[in-house]
Parts: sequence; C-alpha cells; structure tokens
Amino acid sequence: MTTESQERQELRAAVNKFAAGYGPKYMEKCYQDGEYPWELWREAGKLGFLGVNIPEEFGGGGAGMYELSLVAEELNAQGSGLLLMVVSPAICGNIINRFGTPEQRQQWLPGLGDGSKILVFGITEPDAGSNSHRITTTAKRDGSDWLLTGRKVFISGVDVADAVLIVARTEDAKTGNLKPALFIVPRDTPGFEYQPIDMAVRLPERQFSLFFDDMRLPAEALVGDPDGGIMQLFAGLNPERIMAAAGGVGSARYALDRAVDYAKTRTVFKAPIGAHQAISHPLAQIKIETELAKLMMQKAAVLYDGGDDFGAAEAANMAKYAAAEASVRAIDQAVQTLGGNGLTVEYDLGTQLANARIMRIAPVSREMILNYVATTSLGLPKSY
Repeated sequence: MTTESQERQELRAAVNKFAAGYGPKYMEKCYQDGEYPWELWREAGKLGFLGVNIPEEFGGGGAGMYELSLVAEELNAQGSGLLLMVVSPAICGNIINRFGTPEQRQQWLPGLGDGSKILVFGITEPDAGSNSHRITTTAKRDGSDWLLTGRKVFISGVDVADAVLIVARTEDAKTGNLKPALFIVPRDTPGFEYQPIDMAVRLPERQFSLFFDDMRLPAEALVGDPDGGIMQLFAGLNPERIMAAAGGVGSARYALDRAVDYAKTRTVFKAPIGAHQAISHPLAQIKIETELAKLMMQKAAVLYDGGDDFGAAEAANMAKYAAAEASVRAIDQAVQTLGGNGLTVEYDLGTQLANARIMRIAPVSREMILNYVATTSLGLPKSY
C-alpha cells in the first residue's frame, strides 16, 4: 500500500531498476580505481533522474524535492548512491533556480539537470565547524569585481566539478556587520587552490580543502541579491537535509533487505535464524524506524516544494536525524545478522559500516539537530 501517485510510483520503480544494474561492487571498483562513477552519473542524467527538480524550461522534469529525494532513496536502496546529487541538483540547483540571475539560470540549470555540469557547495571551514556564523571567508569590493579570501574544508567532489558555490561574507554598507553571500567560482579561476583530504571511508567522491587569497571574481559571480544571503542558504540547506535523509532511508533499506534475505534462508538449530526473536525483533524495529524516517522526509519535501521554508527546516532536520539513526542501526544489525559473512566482500555490507557513520556527522551533526529542535521546536533557551 502506498500514498504516492501513480507517476511517482513509476519513477520509483524505474530508478530502482536502473540502480540495480550498478550496485555496491560497481561503486567499490570506482573507489579502488580512483575514478568517479561517471557511467552511473551520466546515464542517470540522460534518463532525466538527476534533473527531476529542474524547471522544464531548462530541460528538467519540472517536479520538486519530493521527486529528487525519491531518486536518491532508490539509488541508495540498491547500493548506488550518488553523493553529488545532494550538492549539485539539490543544493546548488535550488539556490540558482530561486535566486540566480536569468543569465545564471540559463548557464547552469540545463547542465545540472542532465549531469553535463557539476556545481558543488563550499560552506564548511576549519574554525567554524557547525557554527556557520563564524565563517571567516570574506568578499570585498574592488571596483566592479570581488576579492575573495578564505579557506574551506570537507568540500565534496571538487576534482570533478565545473565550479564551486562558495558561501562567504560581505560587509553591510550601513552597519559594517558581515552578512552571508554566495559566489559561483569556476574551478579554473586564478588563485583557486584545492587539495584532497585522505579519508578512511570508501566512497568514490573525494573530499577537499580549498584555499584562496584575494581571488578576483567578476561582478556576475555573485548569486542573486547581495542582501539575500540568508534566504539563499535556507533554499540550499533544506534540500541538503532532505537529500541526506533520502540517502539514509535508502541505505537502511539496502541493509535491511540483505539481512532479511539472509535470515530467511540461513538455518541453525533446525530453523531459519529469522524465526528467532533475537534476530527478528531488531530487524522489525529497524523497519519501523526506517518507515517513520521516510514519512518525515516526505513531509519535509512537500513543505519545501510548497514554499514553506521555515516548516521545511524543522521537518528536514528531524528527517535527517531519524534517517541517520535508522541507517546506522540497520547496517550494524545487518552485519550482526550475517555474522562473519557480514564482513566479507561477497555480501557487500562491511564497507557500508564506516560510510553509514558519516550520516550522524554530515551534513549536520545529530547534536546540532537536537539543539535546533530544542530551541526552535520546543522554545528552550540556547546554551551557545
């Protein structure tokens, strides 16, 4: 039984079938070869899956975050998740569509929709962490140009991106206070430097540190209104959390499916191990938690697509928290269900342990989500 429309059910089935042709062994090979999963990315773009949220006038599907999160969920449910879907069509695509100039929309949206262009997102800094109010990357006017100075860390996919959407701060002419602003920085911009970060997780998408000192940008690099930075951030961060939740829900489904299949057929003490409550009850709990996370993710997507940024923020944070917890528990329990087999290459679960753990940290930690819910949803005083 489903509450989704026929069109969404058909999209879900199509993505699931497509993703099953790739899977964790393909992603692991890409990682080992040091290659981005271009075949998967380009085919997904060709089939219209990457651009379901991009307006039809720019070659997209004309739908919204609900459909894009559906695509991400089904890809992850087959072990074929694409991290850059979170940043390119979701974060950057929504920001440029809602706040970009006509020229920026025409330049970027068609390519983001079909996958021929990749735009990644640069917000995290070494000394800011989860406190985006401490961002020190600054942009100052120099004639009609901008000079950008700062550093970013844990920026995904810079090596395969055409440009990075950088979150910086500009000085308010009236108050002198710093306020956020977003700039599109092509990767080949003079003065733009990036270095890979060695990570313990086995993902084909690499992480980078960025460096720039008085890097000159033209006036048209600024996205939208220089006074609209806060709203632009909300336009990007809500989709980020919705997509992270979709990845968590899909990953939980992936692990749960494998655990259930194994528990049905593995026989010990004259009965399948799934007949024992020590095995079946934890899996049943994870099923419940995954479905609840999915419902909150769908609520967040509906609110966002309906234009309710504030309502979407609460639901998106809750969805991300719930999906992360479900994903980590699902993969851990799947490995436990399979025993030693859970850590073999054959069953494609062991490498997911560290990858799933990211969900509790990025793109926003569970502690910061609890802070948000405590202060925003419950009205409790802040401790920071």
